[in-house]
Amino acid sequence: MGGRKVNIGGPRQRTILALLLLSPGRIVSVDTLVDEVWQGRPPATARTQVAICIAALRKQLKAEGFAEEIIATAHPGYLLNAEGHDVDATDFTRQIAAAERAVTEARTAEAAQAYRRALALWSGPALAGVSGRLVEDEAQRLEELRLNACDDSFAVQLELGNHQELIPELAAMVREHPLRERLRHHLMTAQYRAGRRAEAMETFRSARRQLIDELGLEPGPELQELHRAILRDDPSLLTVADSESQPTALVVPSELPPDVPGFTGRDSELAALDALLIPHQTGEGPAVGLVTGVAGVGKTGLAVCWAHRNSEQFPDGRLFADLRGYDEHHEATAAGEVLSRFLRSLGVPSENIPAELESRIALYRSVLADRRVLIVLDNVHAFAQIRPLLPGSEGCCVLVTSRDQLEQLVTWPPQARVLLGLLPQAHALELLGRIVGEARIAAARPDALRLVELCDRLPLALRIAAARLASKPHWMVRHLVARLDDEQRRLDELSQGESQIRASLALSYRYLPADASRLYRRLGLLPVPDFTDWAAAALLDVPLLDAEALIEHLVDAQFLEVVGLDATGRLRYRFQNLLRLYARERAEQQEPEADRRESLERFYRTSLTLAELAHQREYGGDYSVIHGATPRRALDRALVDDLLQAPLEWFESERLSLLAVVEGAADAGLDDLAWDLAMCMVPLFETRNYVDDWRESCRTALTAAEAAGNPRGQGAMLHGLGAVALRLRRLEEAQGYISRALELFQAAGEEHGRALALRNLAIADRMRGHLGRARSSLEEARATFHTVGDHSSEAHVLNNLAQIELDLGHPDEAMAFAREAVGLSETIGVGGARGVAMGLHRLARAYLAKGWLDAAQEAFLRVVRIVKEKSDTVGLAYALLGLGEARMEAGALDEAEGTLVDALDIAVQIDSPLVEGQIRLALGEVCAKQGCRAQAAGYLTAAQETFARIGAPSWQARVDSVIATLGLVESDTTEFLQQ
Repeated sequence: MGGRKVNIGGPRQRTILALLLLSPGRIVSVDTLVDEVWQGRPPATARTQVAICIAALRKQLKAEGFAEEIIATAHPGYLLNAEGHDVDATDFTRQIAAAERAVTEARTAEAAQAYRRALALWSGPALAGVSGRLVEDEAQRLEELRLNACDDSFAVQLELGNHQELIPELAAMVREHPLRERLRHHLMTAQYRAGRRAEAMETFRSARRQLIDELGLEPGPELQELHRAILRDDPSLLTVADSESQPTALVVPSELPPDVPGFTGRDSELAALDALLIPHQTGEGPAVGLVTGVAGVGKTGLAVCWAHRNSEQFPDGRLFADLRGYDEHHEATAAGEVLSRFLRSLGVPSENIPAELESRIALYRSVLADRRVLIVLDNVHAFAQIRPLLPGSEGCCVLVTSRDQLEQLVTWPPQARVLLGLLPQAHALELLGRIVGEARIAAARPDALRLVELCDRLPLALRIAAARLASKPHWMVRHLVARLDDEQRRLDELSQGESQIRASLALSYRYLPADASRLYRRLGLLPVPDFTDWAAAALLDVPLLDAEALIEHLVDAQFLEVVGLDATGRLRYRFQNLLRLYARERAEQQEPEADRRESLERFYRTSLTLAELAHQREYGGDYSVIHGATPRRALDRALVDDLLQAPLEWFESERLSLLAVVEGAADAGLDDLAWDLAMCMVPLFETRNYVDDWRESCRTALTAAEAAGNPRGQGAMLHGLGAVALRLRRLEEAQGYISRALELFQAAGEEHGRALALRNLAIADRMRGHLGRARSSLEEARATFHTVGDHSSEAHVLNNLAQIELDLGHPDEAMAFAREAVGLSETIGVGGARGVAMGLHRLARAYLAKGWLDAAQEAFLRVVRIVKEKSDTVGLAYALLGLGEARMEAGALDEAEGTLVDALDIAVQIDSPLVEGQIRLALGEVCAKQGCRAQAAGYLTAAQETFARIGAPSWQARVDSVIATLGLVESDTTEFLQQ
């Protein structure tokens, strides 16, 4: 008071006076005073004691020279009459408001004086030594206001250029409040402007250590931006705004990097980006394009090339910024930093660039409002990085590159969203030639083509490979191809020097969420060429929808590509080879071997489970197959029903993957799984005539079963190899395989397998003309099939017995067996359709033998409908052959010829020489009956050659008989060859 310090009595009086001072001119109730003085536990005499304290305060104030009553009684309490007297808290608030007004009106010097007066009112902590919840809360609020005022005062002083004088005071404040980042910001700025750059950097490092140690946080964006600005000696740090508006000079920046050397191809993509140049309606905002694609595919190259080609379209400037969204060594570039640089490039003096981000954005958009500027934003990781950098007017154009899809970014026009794929082969070769030398590449074209594929036709990988060849003129292209052919070395070979494929992939990989990165790694373990969502669900052991979401995340992040819809209507996905190799590498380094093996086995067992169910649905039951001991994986019934609506189409969609699983399981020592899966795939092999796949899968699984000492598995695969040999009419080979299978099944006590072997031995015997022995074996096999309930195989035996009767010239007996086969197959239901078709085919043949031509045609047409629905191409070829023969016998020669020509087209496509020879034989007969002797001779000669090639003497004899019957001579054949 009056500059004098007055000691107020006890703590109760101090608390009461403080409460009155904090509410000058306002009533403070007695209840409030009681509650604060005794902290909610007042004595019965509390109100009396408050009155005593008030009286003591009035007496002391009067003794200090206050004539009027400072503390007045006012219901329901007391108030402090502050009129005509200064209260520091009120005065402080008034001075701060004046300072803020001065800052807003750019009166920097006046603002500094007002802050100085406000802070001079403080002589220590507010309300020190006074207790009470309200008092302590208010003291904390006042202290925060003081610190904020200090921050604002320092900012104004720095703007006035008083950095040298501020450093000691700022350093002291930072020591007292080490976690206040704005104080650190001011201290770093003052130190840098004072020429103490090293101290500024140490201030940042100290802040970072404390923030991480105490809070687990990195410094905020403003402090980090200042740190980066100091590192590059940003000129704006050395200038001080003078608060006067200055005119902006029109500057035309041209910041594009140099055009990409050797750039080739991408014509369609460049044309799509040209849509950015099309004028559009006012008010639609700037044209925005996006180039997205996998790491190393050439996004930056395409954007820069397009920008250079169209630079004249943007007379007011071309801006370029690398946002470092995928940079291993640097943090992503902050939008505020880019805005600052862009504004300076556009002619705005550094001192006129606002510190606040929102103000900086507003100025940037204002500067661009009447200009036509191209802005290229490279390596963007997230839309939030570029939102502040988008102009507000339609005159400008923005071109963004990213490895992600940036779903929030709306491109205009829509075709300017370009998904950059791999280089076409011709352009990839051209790129190699431009770097290595066209003559050198042309001289080694086959090796160069292989090199292109090993590099995935990825521009970055191609440039790395080409640079290695260019730097080693003594290397042949074949030498580098040999090094890259080794999958264990390929990433190493393409990750040397500054450009590294592995590092490029790693930058994208580190941004994947944990679940997505786990799926990526495990998908890299799969030996399959492509896959669908159920494979991902099996690898992670998660529900299908969760797996699908993770796959789509990998697609969006460019780790997977969509192949398209398969025959079942499901999306299929695949890796580029380098991405697959990197995924496998990450899996081997990040996941324990046991986890990798468990994940793969779960996928293998899922494949086997689905294949077994597909086999059952196609055959109507678990027929014509024996199984190993591999545990099946429980699958959701709805998923199974969805996948296997058309079992053969599922097999077709998964064919290459299932073959790869057989090989992968065999290599992993899962022999039971490998041979079981190969046997479950027989419906596909038989109906689509995939004899090579059938043979290779059996050989692979047989080797695994032999290594494991598994007699049932060996027997099953020898039986399969025998079936393949039978289809190719290699009868001696077939008999050898099947006989060995029979021995193994007998030794293992496998009755079902023994019956399957007996049936196939009987078929071989029938083909060789040993009909009695064939019939005996079939009868024995039939009894076992009946006992074990294998209705499909029993029907198949009946069909073969019918064929034997046909071979013996007994059509009535053949009809009996065929009808029994049809009846048995029909009891199976939908899955017995193939057996029905076989039985009907034999029945139609019996009708044909008896001359019942209408019944034969009707039966063959039913077979055609069934096999077409099943996409059974082998069955269709045989059915059309029979229908053509029936029409020929009925005298409908033109119809017969058309039917047989259709059959021949199918037989040639499926590479089935026996039926092909039979069709040519029938066509020869039709042509002869039409009077086309030369054409008939040609067909018959071709049939003879086919039967000779596959070793079918009985059919050769039949051709000879037809030639003799028709009276064809050598001249007819010569005439045909000369046509």
